[in-house]
Amino acid sequence: MTRPKDKQATAADRKIRNAERDMVALGIAIAAVILFVGTGGTIMPQIMRNWFAGGAAPDLLLTNAVLLNIALLIFGWRRYRDLHAEILERREAEARARELAERDPLTGSLNRRSGPPAMEKLREDLNCSNRHLAVMMIDLDNFKQINDLNGHRMGDEVLATVAARVRAALPSDGILARIGGDEFACAVPFDPHARELVDDLVLNIISQVSAPVEANNMIVEATVSIGLAHSAEDLSSEAPADAEQLIHRADIAMYHAKKRGRNRHYWFEPQMEDELRFRNELEAGIRRGIAAGEFVPFYEQQIDLETGKLTGFEMLARWQSPRYGLVSPEIFIPIAEEIDLISDLSESLIRQALEDAKDWDTSLTLSVNISPIQLRDPWFAQKLLHLLVESGFPPARLEIEITESCLHENIGAVRSIVSSLKNQGIRISLDDFGTGYSSLTQLRSLPFDRLKIDRSFVAELTAGGEGKALVEAMISLGKGLSLPVTAEGIENEKVLDELQGLGGLKGQGYFYGRPEDSTSTRKRLSELGMLNEDGSGEAGKMVGERQAG
Repeated sequence: MTRPKDKQATAADRKIRNAERDMVALGIAIAAVILFVGTGGTIMPQIMRNWFAGGAAPDLLLTNAVLLNIALLIFGWRRYRDLHAEILERREAEARARELAERDPLTGSLNRRSGPPAMEKLREDLNCSNRHLAVMMIDLDNFKQINDLNGHRMGDEVLATVAARVRAALPSDGILARIGGDEFACAVPFDPHARELVDDLVLNIISQVSAPVEANNMIVEATVSIGLAHSAEDLSSEAPADAEQLIHRADIAMYHAKKRGRNRHYWFEPQMEDELRFRNELEAGIRRGIAAGEFVPFYEQQIDLETGKLTGFEMLARWQSPRYGLVSPEIFIPIAEEIDLISDLSESLIRQALEDAKDWDTSLTLSVNISPIQLRDPWFAQKLLHLLVESGFPPARLEIEITESCLHENIGAVRSIVSSLKNQGIRISLDDFGTGYSSLTQLRSLPFDRLKIDRSFVAELTAGGEGKALVEAMISLGKGLSLPVTAEGIENEKVLDELQGLGGLKGQGYFYGRPEDSTSTRKRLSELGMLNEDGSGEAGKMVGERQAG
């Protein structure tokens, strides 16, 4: 394999050889001219006299020399023309190479190499005026999903269309550069006393970019997150930020916008950098933690509300971080999803939970939440079945919980995975029912085994009015679809009494105790005689007493 230094040396040697060849050709041409002048002055008069006056024939040797000089002159002239054409060709090739080096071939905008210098030059030019430079970082939301669902050809079409729309929205002195795969940087001059004009420009860009893109008989809607920074910011006593620093700050603001939803924009603020630094530390901690086994399953009791019997547990993820202590899933789950580690994390937790639950009484079930991202993996069902075979855990005791939001992303893929799991005896629950606006058609078409009412509705149960009516309607809908119902978030006896009056429900919540690790859960089951290790398990034994949060 040729190394870069070897390629550079080869190119340099080629240039030297070409230069040597050109010098030789030039030397020959100059020598031919000199010889022609020297010999032509003697032989040409003789030739003319011989032709017109019949004088003595010129010297044969001198005549041959003149003819040779003429041939050399012709050769030199042709070589000059060839060299001239070659120089023009080289210049055109260099111009093309420069264009390819500075321009993104897909979108026609500047690239990562040429964009920042162009923005820096614009910033320096603005130093002589009262205007400043605003830099935007534009990132397409969920662009990977656009590629996965519609193909890379459609993805390229979306990028080219977005670039064209952004370019059309920018002022004539604005700069557009493609910084990464689906990231663009823009720079525009602005009056620091009229920053709202930049906000108006950003809103216009968001509006233009969000319009549907139609190509290859498909329609795709793209959304963006935009971060902004400007050279007028008085962040420290140091020298004003250059273009690279402004791009970095705008990038931080862009990630801040992305965390807060789609089609949003934020200006950079210093505390955002601290948040990003902490976020990066969490990312690194998650990567290390998965390999080190720091993520462990906790278990929350699920109770039959009519009989008070323990029927199973829901597995909840916890991070036992040496640095941060016990970290809530609300913090690390979204990050793991964004950095594409949720599958590794979930599989690790499920593997541990299946091993823990093998010794539970056979009447107890294990419920596991699945991320919407995992349902995009066509091999998810096979991976889960492999974990079941590996652990020897019965599929009929496993219950997979998916949220309503999954049904809106790719209903066909979800239906395929759900059917595959059902065929192996695994039960499927629709989690957070009532928050995702699933339709009756979806509920009837997908083979769910249970509905779980979201805790936000259960919490309003004792307030009466709409809260209670909504819960009653959900339970009635479940009964109409022959689907048993579980209520989440039972926090006190009042809520429990209300739910018991509605009949035939399972429930879970802090009223029955907080989620516990595997050791505490095993101790609880041992006290209840619900472990299989000693053969004394008693299926469906009453929970000894109710424990307030």
